[in-house]
Amino acid sequence: MRRFVNKVVLVTGGGSGIGETSARRFAAEGAAVIIADWNEADGRQAAERINTQHPAPESGRPCAIAIRTDVSNEEDVARLIRSVIDAYGRLDVLYNNAAVIHPGALEDIEMTAFERLMAVNVKGVFLMIKHAIPHLRRSKGSIVNMSSLGGLTGQASNPIYAASKGAVIAMTKSLALDYAPDGVRVNCICPAGVSTPLLAEWVRQQPDPPKTEQALRDMHPLGRPAEPEEVADAVLFLASNQSSFITGTALPVEGGASLGY
Repeated sequence: MRRFVNKVVLVTGGGSGIGETSARRFAAEGAAVIIADWNEADGRQAAERINTQHPAPESGRPCAIAIRTDVSNEEDVARLIRSVIDAYGRLDVLYNNAAVIHPGALEDIEMTAFERLMAVNVKGVFLMIKHAIPHLRRSKGSIVNMSSLGGLTGQASNPIYAASKGAVIAMTKSLALDYAPDGVRVNCICPAGVSTPLLAEWVRQQPDPPKTEQALRDMHPLGRPAEPEEVADAVLFLASNQSSFITGTALPVEGGASLGY
């Protein structure tokens, strides 16, 4: 099935992890993909890997391009959207995946760390949608935001990350109401543990990383964290016409982690 033929998809944080996996999957299903990542090398390498697998179509434009972007910087975001429209003439899907994490007790978190996390995880989603929405209105496109199970349930020793993801859920639901008359759907994904560099970084920061890894396995009734491909399945579903009557949802992809007594 090729659900995104002739579609243009913008993925933030697309240089690694779930973002890269999703970008690769969008390309495999026919999309032109723009990878926006603050890490220029990661973004470029991800785009090169996609283009190796999927040669340029008849238009001559590459299947994937990478644009260095700090999603918390409005000038960067405005320039990114202009570049997308200049290159492809349209935008059909915005996948807001970029995020940072900063675990720890709230009283130990420095103000600079709090401000940076909120700038990327919340302000970044706000800015991307603010600048992309005129073009998504024209295409009657779709927005998928990356939240977290922690945004639904809270998470011990990770309060500001959970708070940022709760904000993404609230923004998603509010914008689903605002943009429904325009034919633009807005949804978000709420994973629990996913085997990505972001999760690996969080594990390394814990006092006992091996114990934390076992706890991650134990917290999922299915016995393990998700693979990035499994989260990408949900992202592509919400971005595609297969979910044409779904908007404002916060979809848990969590292996049963929210269940139990």
